[in-house]
Amino acid sequence: MRRRSGASLAILLSATAMPAHAAWYEAKSKHFAIYADESPKSLQAFATKLEKFDKAVRILRAMDDPPIGDGGRVNVYVLPSTDAVSHLAVGKDSSIAGFYLPRASGSVAFVPKQTDGHQEWDISADTVFFHEYSHHLQLQNTDAALPPWLVEGFAEFYSTAEFERDGSVRLGNPANHRIVGLYLLAKPSMDMLLGPGTNKATEDQLEAFYGWAWVLTHYLTFADERKGQLARYIALIRSGDDLMKAATVAFGDLKRLDRDSDHYLHVNRFRYLQVNAPELNRISVVVRPLRPGEAAGMPARIHSTRGVDKTEAAGVAAQTRAVAASYPDDPFVQRELAEAEFDEQNYAASRKAALRALALDPKLEKALIYKGRAEMELSASDPKADWSAIRDNFLKANLLDTEDAEPLMRYYESFGASGERPTANAVEGLRYALVLAPQDKSLRLMAVAEMINAGRIAEAQETLGPLAYDPHSSGGRERARKVMDALKAKDQKAALAALSQAAAAPGNND
Repeated sequence: MRRRSGASLAILLSATAMPAHAAWYEAKSKHFAIYADESPKSLQAFATKLEKFDKAVRILRAMDDPPIGDGGRVNVYVLPSTDAVSHLAVGKDSSIAGFYLPRASGSVAFVPKQTDGHQEWDISADTVFFHEYSHHLQLQNTDAALPPWLVEGFAEFYSTAEFERDGSVRLGNPANHRIVGLYLLAKPSMDMLLGPGTNKATEDQLEAFYGWAWVLTHYLTFADERKGQLARYIALIRSGDDLMKAATVAFGDLKRLDRDSDHYLHVNRFRYLQVNAPELNRISVVVRPLRPGEAAGMPARIHSTRGVDKTEAAGVAAQTRAVAASYPDDPFVQRELAEAEFDEQNYAASRKAALRALALDPKLEKALIYKGRAEMELSASDPKADWSAIRDNFLKANLLDTEDAEPLMRYYESFGASGERPTANAVEGLRYALVLAPQDKSLRLMAVAEMINAGRIAEAQETLGPLAYDPHSSGGRERARKVMDALKAKDQKAALAALSQAAAAPGNND
């Protein structure tokens, strides 16, 4: 998501630049684990609102809501302000109001407690969160290679959710935060709006793109004269039609569509959808205070969760070691140390910390995962390595949380690390991992590589589709399209070579 004069956003919640012993609480609901230096009452209300949004969108779209474990929850960190979020994201003041990191190891979001009083038409923290979480839900609901305008239009459509006193949720409200892009900037051409994506677009062009993506999505959703056209358009794309051809067949004369969407905006009579169901008022949230060790480690945890480079890893590891020394009997603190040591490539120390965590709590799934990952790194050049024992870490982790994608992904990775062909069980696990975490780009590329190697070219094309039309990464999108072109030409060797370059490029999930 983008904010006026801003960089690409990704979304959710977090916190930084806070006292080490702040009054941190955790609020756990079905889909979220939220961490904030906030009163339990406020945190309970916030978690309830996020769950209401999730349920309302699922009800409206008739989406399944299968059971999930800890690994399937989105971890949300609430930071004091948008400035704190921006500094966490890029190390300085910027227009970033929140960001979201989609990962098989656990998707995470960082959002502000308040918005620092930016200009009138700025995007609120809630809007940022709901936009990006809509992407999360959309990927869970469809694996179709949807074009950028519809991906962003979908997220903008749901981002303006409002919560009524009677417990209902209003969806599809006007995107007032896009006023600048809609009224003060040039409208994108139909070719730019409906095409495969924008390369090297200016900030103004992107702002206008987001606004008009919302208008077009809203218009095609509500206009009686356009009923059924959006569904037909998606079906044509899924059947392999070129984007512009699909648009012409589904929508008719695109010049007419251009004029009609202008008229729709300027008439300014927007309908919305009201969702009111008993389950919206049956939401369970459990709030608990963090233990002293957990609270003390929160500043380092937030930076580690965000992701660290080599220099940052050293600082985070040093900070985490100090906390771990003060709280040697807290299993979660020791698990955090295992992660921090792993990030600094101290694999033996990472393994030792994971073992300490497991001695304190044998059911700490993420400690098992870091123990296995550290052992994989330590065994990379050891011909006598016991790979069966290493993989046992991931098998045990999977038993502890069968709906967590990460153990399945790491189990599959272990075969490549040992130079062995993955077993059928490992391949099946990889496929299910993608079902559980379709938002993870690196996991998707891993699955595509497996499909290509197995000669399942059509399936590889379908699985790669969301990356080939990714609106958030022009570089990643172009690399994915090179793979797609090779797949369409049935050139397995070229597809694997292009895929290797795409997987190695920066910007993929860890």
